[in-house]
Amino acid sequence: MQQFNKEWLLFLDYLKIERNAAIKTIEIYQKDIEHFLLYVNNENINKLNNVNYITVRNYLTILYAQGLTKRSVSRHISALRSFYKILVREAVVTSNPFTQISLPKQSYPIPQFLFDEEMEKLLAANELETPLGKRNLAILELLYATGIRVSECVQLKIEDVDLDLHTVLVLGKGSKERYVPFGTFAKDSLNDYITYGRTQLIGRHSNPQNYLFLNAKGNPLTARGIRVVLNKLVQNAGLTIDLHPHKLRHTFATHLLNNGADLRAVQELLGHSQLSSTQIYTHVTKDRLSHVYKNAHPRANK
Repeated sequence: MQQFNKEWLLFLDYLKIERNAAIKTIEIYQKDIEHFLLYVNNENINKLNNVNYITVRNYLTILYAQGLTKRSVSRHISALRSFYKILVREAVVTSNPFTQISLPKQSYPIPQFLFDEEMEKLLAANELETPLGKRNLAILELLYATGIRVSECVQLKIEDVDLDLHTVLVLGKGSKERYVPFGTFAKDSLNDYITYGRTQLIGRHSNPQNYLFLNAKGNPLTARGIRVVLNKLVQNAGLTIDLHPHKLRHTFATHLLNNGADLRAVQELLGHSQLSSTQIYTHVTKDRLSHVYKNAHPRANK
């Protein structure tokens, strides 16, 4: 990597200044590009301008041999294509060998979501008499009501929540802000938590920094902490499901579409920059429509 440090710094400036990329995104780019540069170095290629189509094909063969999925290989190609695009723009290299490579066709798995009954059991599994119970219900209601990412949830501050307008200001990927509405159930649980639960969690030695969700010590709750909360709720509800925060995001989108929401509206609510990212949920709704049709139409079955 040190051999091509100048090239990486050029691309890093592009990610930070022009793309305004999140730290996690930059880390992924760096990991993928470092992996390729190590391969280039092992092949005794001294200049990135000497990388050609054959070099790239051989590199992809190695990625597949290492057991990477089509999705991971696509990510590598996209990262390196962008890397070389900037190098061409800055006249470091004369051509981009990754433009000759097509992304592997992928089969996207249908997102896993919770059924209405499972969601209701989870919501009923909270211990509302304790500050942590109030917090847990507020987290669950908010994640289900808004579909926000767990990384967005832990960054929320008190001032981001408007209980009168039923909206929350979310800082999404690429530092993009969006307002997301929530319903009456989420409002009531948030109000109960902020008024009674959160004030009790703030201790003399804690440092809440005005973050909305706090842990038992009164400090900002982490993404890992939310996963622990959800696992505990699953146990309390007596469910045998694997629940992660993103499953609630899938549930939010699926339930909206199943009840007639517009795909573009769901895209905005989720904070997706591309509609294709939201279209994975249409597979779920198509299955439901097919089920409804077969059970409701008089000539659907013999």
